[in-house]
Amino acid sequence: QVQLVESGGGLVQAGASLRLSCAASGRTFRHYAMGWFRRPPGKELEFVAAIGWNGATDYYADSVKGRFTISRDNGQSTLYLQMNSLGLEDTAVYYCATPTSPFTNAQPMRAAYDYWGQGTQVTVSL
Repeated sequence: QVQLVESGGGLVQAGASLRLSCAASGRTFRHYAMGWFRRPPGKELEFVAAIGWNGATDYYADSVKGRFTISRDNGQSTLYLQMNSLGLEDTAVYYCATPTSPFTNAQPMRAAYDYWGQGTQVTVSL
């Protein structure tokens, strides 16, 4: 059974940095693409970043490009999201996700993902 557990969220001031982690278990982590999504307060779920199964492809939402970096540590079965220069607009619950099919490239579409974590709250204040 695939399990994804996010951590690293918190309350930070604008301009600060945070690193989110997503610990995966239940299958061979290195065979699967991974993604980060977020749900801002009162808004729909939106794509943040994705990384392909072998790390050769990545994809970012325009709103985070140049500030956020997605990475993976296959030895630790962990996905990361380094978030720099955080702004109020980054306040959201952040979720990691992964598809059912192996050996796929980075995908920005929500429909491409089948397994989701429980989320971690990121709150950015002035």
